Parts: sequence; C-alpha cells; structure tokens
Amino acid sequence: MTSLRRTVLAAAVLLTPLALARPAAAASGDTSSVPFTAGEGGYDTYRVPAVVMTPRGTVLAFAEGRHDGAGDSGDIDVVLRRSTDGGRTWGPLSVVAAGRGDTRGNPAPVVDPRTGAVVLLTSYNSGAVTEARIMRGEVGPEQGRRVFAQRSQDDGIRFTPPRDITSEVKPPGWRWYATGPGHAVALTHGPHAGRLVVPANHSAAPPPGSPDTGQEARWYGGHALLSDDGGRTWRLGFVDDTYDGAANANETSATELPDGRLYFSSRDQNGSAPGNRLDTYSSDGGATLDRPYAVQPALDDVPVVQGSVLQLRGHRAPLLFSGPSVPTARRAPALWASTDAGRTFTRLLTLSERPAAYSDLVQLGHGTVGVLYETGTAGAYEGIEFRRVRVPRTVAGEPASGSGSGSGSGRAG
Repeated sequence: MTSLRRTVLAAAVLLTPLALARPAAAASGDTSSVPFTAGEGGYDTYRVPAVVMTPRGTVLAFAEGRHDGAGDSGDIDVVLRRSTDGGRTWGPLSVVAAGRGDTRGNPAPVVDPRTGAVVLLTSYNSGAVTEARIMRGEVGPEQGRRVFAQRSQDDGIRFTPPRDITSEVKPPGWRWYATGPGHAVALTHGPHAGRLVVPANHSAAPPPGSPDTGQEARWYGGHALLSDDGGRTWRLGFVDDTYDGAANANETSATELPDGRLYFSSRDQNGSAPGNRLDTYSSDGGATLDRPYAVQPALDDVPVVQGSVLQLRGHRAPLLFSGPSVPTARRAPALWASTDAGRTFTRLLTLSERPAAYSDLVQLGHGTVGVLYETGTAGAYEGIEFRRVRVPRTVAGEPASGSGSGSGSGRAG
C-alpha cells in the first residue's frame, strides 16, 4: 500500500464520522459555518457558490440569491458575504450584482496579484426567458446571455457596477454562455504571470442542415476569457469547438499547476463518451489547449455536476478536486487528491453523507483549505456551507514547522 493511500484511509476514518454527526445548518467553531441559508435574507434559495481569499486574509463567499424559487431563471442576484476570521463567522449579506427582475449569476471571482483588487465576472440574461429558449436561438442578443465584469479595490466591501464585456468575449452564433462558476485563476509565474484566466462554456448554433432543436448537447464547448491588464480588458483564449458530441465541456474550474500549466476540469454535459468528468491542460496561459477535453476516469464516482479544482501551494503539495461522490446522485460531498498533476486522483475524505451539489475551493493556509458547497438534510439546496479542512501533512507537502496564509484563486442546474 502506498504512503498516499495509507494517509487517505487514515483521513477518511478520522474525519468522516465527525461529518456525519453534524446537522445541515449547524456551525461547529473552526470546522463549519453556513453563510447562506435558504429562505433567509429575502431569497428563496441560494445556489452556485464561489470563494476567494484576499491578500488581507478576508474570505469572500459569493452565491446566486434566487428570489422566486430554486430554478435557474427569473429574478436572481449575485450576493456576497465576507469573513475576516477564516470563514468562522460572516458579515452581513450584500448584493454585488442586482438582477432587478433579470438573471445574474455564475460568479467567477479572482484576485489580481498585481494590485490585490478582486475582479468578478458574471453572466446575465433577461428574467423573462429560459435557458431552453436561449439554446433554441429564440432570444435576441439583448435578452440572451451576456457577460459582465466588476472590480473591488477595498477588500470586497464595494464593487463597481457591472460592465458589459460581451462584445469582447462572445462571438456571433454562440447562444448559451456561462462563466465558471467558481473561482477563476491568476497566473503567478512564467511568461504570462499576472494574467487572469476565467474558464467558461458556451453553446453554438448548429451548422446549416443540422437539426436546430436547441437540445443538441453536442453543440456545447468550453473556452477561456483572458485579461493581461488586471481585468480592464478581456479577450477570448482557447475555444473548444469540436462539437462532436463525445465530450461536452460544461461548467469548468481551473487551477495553475506548479510547472506553470493550467489544469481545466469540466462537467461532461450529456457527452457520449463514458464518464461524467472531463479535463485538459494549457501550456500557454489559456490561449490554446495541449489536447482536447477527455474523460477523467479517476473521477467516475462524481455525478454530472459542477466541481472545483485547486492546486495547493507548498513543496510536493497536491491538486485537489471537490464534488459529490455518488455517481448517480448529488450526495456525499468529498475531496480527491492528485499528486501527478491531475493524471490520477485518489479519494481523500468524505465531508458528509448528506445531499450536496456545487462547490468551490480556497486555500486558507499551508495545508488548510475551505470548501464552500451546496448541501442540506432533505435536499442539496437548503443552504451553502463553508467547511474548513486540514489536509494531512504527508498529502499537503507541508513542512513540519510550516505556517502562513494564502488565497485561492459554471449554469446548467
């Protein structure tokens, strides 16, 4: 048995029983808190979490605040809660992007390493239309999916109004469009250091002569948005436009590997290839892909759902993945670890056996991560919990005397 697997088994034995004993909305000191609870703050449901930590150590938890119900359409705001104690307690709820009857969501935040500013990209459509109508091409450009950028220079206290960047990053012929969801990436070394990379996905209009039902999953593809000036201007990076129906990248998370490559992990939206997770790499800062998206068989336990990836900092630190761990249900949120840059993954620990869905990861310190994830007792959308998790030292690559802090840098339902 390898040392990694021994550590994984020990972590699962030690941590899983504690997780099972906790009720869905309980907070347990340094272990867990619940920044978003359904029915509170004027919202029926909170969904689609995203989280980053600022250079000052403030944890910013974003979500969609859905006024009218749990559905993906209608009056939806992007909301935020701030924590100055590592996610143990949270400040008041604030609205970052107000829907005012329309749909704003898919938060993709990132911290600009040059200035410390928090940059946030979100997606928009009219609250009067549905995803199905957009996919069928029945909606004009003003009511359809659009992309907006915002910026905070005061540690997430205030954000600039949403600025429409659709013309910079959405080609004609694309219908559906979704940023992230989850944290985006700021490159820290190599020739593209400082670049902001936001993973995203889209659907394209079928070519002439093909069925145009709006339900053809094979027209899904992934892409990236790039900024080299701290989020002031944006352009398209790689575009996955194979549209062969085998691997349909949707709701993508990304992270920077120690060798400077980007690793992208995506939900497979009804692709014909076996498996529910896809991945790929980029060696040029997201401008192109090293290979097309392909099935990641080591994550076959994950259902069709958004997930999050995060490369921990530190000598021989692992790449982490978070998501539900029952292949046929959104249940049993878990963490996986990879020590070979995403080629293989091993289950690290299970947070609970409760229902769970979307999640996002942030590094809080050497070997300590935060998991912001949808969960509940009877269903996965009763609230969004923040869980502090200590990654075992032999997995995290933490020096015995190490200490410090750090920051971490999708909509299909």
